[in-house]
Amino acid sequence: MLRILKSKLDILQDSCEKTLEQSNKLPSSNKTKSDAKQLEAQKILEQIEILQQH
Repeated sequence: MLRILKSKLDILQDSCEKTLEQSNKLPSSNKTKSDAKQLEAQKILEQIEILQQH
């Protein structure tokens, strides 16, 4: 079970990093999309925190 949990954490962490990178690559003129990516990354971080508590 711990191995499965670790695997899910790794996947979520990778996803969060990619989402933040995408957010940073968006042009400053497109603040709405950048903010949406930031929000998506925040939700992924919340999922990571929940998994780490178990």
